Amino acid sequence: MSTTTPLSPALLDRFAAIIGEANVLRDPAEIAPRLVENRGLYRGASPMVLKPGSTAEVAAILKLASETQTPIVPQTGNTGLVGGQTPRETGGDLLLSLERMNRIREVDPVANVMVVDAGCILADVQRAADNAGRLFPLSLGSEGSCRIGGNLSTNAGGTAVLAYGNMRQLCLGLEVVLPTGEIWDGLRRLKKDNTGYDLRDLFIGAEGTLGVITGAVLKMFPQPLGRQVALAGLASPDAALALFQEASNRCGTALTGFELMPRLGVEFTTRHIPGVRDPLASPHDWYALIDISTSDSAETAERMMQALLEHGFEEGLVEDAVVAASVAQQAALWHMRESMSDAQKPEGGSIKHDVSVPVSKIPVFMEEARQAVLAAIPGARICAFGHLGDGNIHYNISQPVGADKQAFIARWREINHIVHGIVLSYGGSISAEHGIGQLKRDELAAIRTGIELDLMRRIKHSFDPAGIMNPGKVIAAG
Repeated sequence: MSTTTPLSPALLDRFAAIIGEANVLRDPAEIAPRLVENRGLYRGASPMVLKPGSTAEVAAILKLASETQTPIVPQTGNTGLVGGQTPRETGGDLLLSLERMNRIREVDPVANVMVVDAGCILADVQRAADNAGRLFPLSLGSEGSCRIGGNLSTNAGGTAVLAYGNMRQLCLGLEVVLPTGEIWDGLRRLKKDNTGYDLRDLFIGAEGTLGVITGAVLKMFPQPLGRQVALAGLASPDAALALFQEASNRCGTALTGFELMPRLGVEFTTRHIPGVRDPLASPHDWYALIDISTSDSAETAERMMQALLEHGFEEGLVEDAVVAASVAQQAALWHMRESMSDAQKPEGGSIKHDVSVPVSKIPVFMEEARQAVLAAIPGARICAFGHLGDGNIHYNISQPVGADKQAFIARWREINHIVHGIVLSYGGSISAEHGIGQLKRDELAAIRTGIELDLMRRIKHSFDPAGIMNPGKVIAAG
């Protein structure tokens, strides 16, 4: 098994020699920002950050790591929310950053595919597709800093899953370096390929525990010719669900986003996020952010949105609504939604959940979880929002006003247990799009018992018998 003891200077020099000292970070001050998880929940230690510039260099690093049983922690944008990219506290893990591997290798608008390095920033991939007259639909709040390798390793979802799927559906092929240093070239561009086991799907969502993704073939799509974005004020999640059903029936695949937001989230964003304002004249208990994109014309999108909102008003589902009149206003409405998590930070401690339940169960889940959380922590401020269209709710809870932050955060596991128990009772998942990492590793072991967990361990051991790949993440030792 991999070592947990500090690494010798001589061994560190051997790793540095593979890529050159100029591509290595040893200064503790430079390494420090990479050792802390985005929310500060996890802080690790590492003596060195390796920044290879090619797949061959990654292979050489992993070959040496395998020979010396040196733990490797892959890290791309360091935007993960479950500690999957954070080294352990032992100081014996090496960080492997793919930030130098950021080439757009090829854009093929005829085949609607793009081949990229895993270190490409998501926003740069979106831009490359746009420059080719195409769309790469993955969209996240962290898209200006997160990287494709991390998106693939966590099977990222984002705001357009409803229409386009998550990263598993947006990727045709992968290039992966195995823990042994062997390179699997699976950069296939085929939509149909039934030649044996689908190795690609093993690495997507594996959080760097089976190997290092170094390249990918991504799908592109035609750019929509018409788009409408609206914000509707609602009385309840039940009204939101009924409106979503109507939107699905009327719009079909043109419905690209349907987000649910509480009044508290709107208050937080208007209070703490510069430039965000309340778009409606009066407050509402809940809001739906609706995004419609059409392939034929702007007029079609406009007619769809108008008909949907008229139906919502007639049925008493919609209390008020505004339709964005420009691209800038569309972006402003989405900015309010995407800023909701960050807007909680100035309000003190926040206990967060990334869960999914069947779409039809969202209203009853929300109410049952609300009652249970408030019974445990009276005065807690529940800021539950997310992708109603695909069942993914970010069930976030801010501390009561004036409460002690550390005492509140200390109850994280207790509140997780309450919320996740309700999620599982409805056939849901404790991790919808953020992954398992360290945060949910032990919980995964508790809920995925028997043959399912055993198969995961067998796969891990088969690919990584020395246990050097991102140790302590996803699968607990055993």
